[in-house]
Amino acid sequence: MKIERNLYLKQLIGSRQNGLIKVVAGMRRSGKSYLLFNIFKDYLLSTDVDREHIIEIVFDDISNMGMRNAEAAYYFIKGRIQDDGIYYVLLDEVQLVKGFEELLNSLLHINNLDVYVTGSNSRFLAKDIITEFRGRSYNIYVYPLSFSEFYSAYDGSHQEALDVYYETGGLPGLVNMHEEQERKQYLSDLWKSVYVRDILERHRIKNESEFEELLRVIASAIGSSLNPLKLSNTFQSLKKVNISSATITKYISYMEDAFIIKKAARWDIKGKKHINSLSKYYFSDLGVRNAVVNFAQSERTHLMENLIYNELLVRRYQVNVGQVDLRTTDAENKTIRKRLEVDFIATEGSKNIFIQSAYHIADDDKMNQELRPLLNIKNSYKKVLITGDSSRPWYDDNGILHIGLIPFLLDPQSLDF
Repeated sequence: MKIERNLYLKQLIGSRQNGLIKVVAGMRRSGKSYLLFNIFKDYLLSTDVDREHIIEIVFDDISNMGMRNAEAAYYFIKGRIQDDGIYYVLLDEVQLVKGFEELLNSLLHINNLDVYVTGSNSRFLAKDIITEFRGRSYNIYVYPLSFSEFYSAYDGSHQEALDVYYETGGLPGLVNMHEEQERKQYLSDLWKSVYVRDILERHRIKNESEFEELLRVIASAIGSSLNPLKLSNTFQSLKKVNISSATITKYISYMEDAFIIKKAARWDIKGKKHINSLSKYYFSDLGVRNAVVNFAQSERTHLMENLIYNELLVRRYQVNVGQVDLRTTDAENKTIRKRLEVDFIATEGSKNIFIQSAYHIADDDKMNQELRPLLNIKNSYKKVLITGDSSRPWYDDNGILHIGLIPFLLDPQSLDF
């Protein structure tokens, strides 16, 4: 079944002929190649681009082994140019080309080429391209299927689809797998044999078990505030293993580079500055996260947080964790400082949205607890409480938007209600 990934298609369309290399990046198996070679190519053909003006090379195909050096690939592409019209060059797994940097730089010098590339995260990371082609590349980040994309291919109710999504996530390869055990086996094989193996080989990490254990610890702690020193202490106290905070910092950066995890930094709302002491880490795909912990920890409270975080990234918000310092007095009139956490601050340009995630509101006390951080933010930006149900959006007397998770996920403009 074809899933229309219109958010990314719009970005590709908007970047046509902008004079830059379009780099389609994201975690492996997130659908980058399909986006470029199927969805985008079909769009080009539908706009009357001549098929001969689309030059495709899939470098991991055995038939293209002879072009895995920059010079051979360059002259093949140049030989396909027969007129002054625009030619669209689509290159997949370009990291397999020896000297791919020289190839891409050379293609930039041909005025009637519009170049689009993908590559595996193990050797072709977005930040590598940013460094090498600073000011000459446009990066499009592709995430696993959002819930709305996933649901477009699901035969069942919203809640049934959400239950499956919570468990096995949104990697496109799962769409045609209908048995739960088949999906879980796919994810269990994938996280270790592809994602971890890529990182180990790229960075020549010798202690595989140490790296995997750190990934498990982070997977077990989604929604918790962490830093390398805290993680190092956890290893020493619970695992009886000594891993320095410096090593943990490196390992985490490798996971982030491979788009397996994302960091949500802490932001002091009143002081308007980042707090570097603690951050939260979320997985780019819930299914991969669950596979890392062998599907043994499925607390919906934390998974819902992760799901909301990912949805905000898909909608192209910058996302931080908020902190509000509240000063009160006790019975003896002594000042007490309390630190309240706002789950997410979603930023787009000059617009901020403060968001709380609450899987279940059992009573008024729980409601007051969830609303308290939002009520203590003294500014006019939008405040939102997302609950783990399907309730339609509504505003309370304090101007806080309440919305259920399913309506939030299905409507890309839900926060604009």
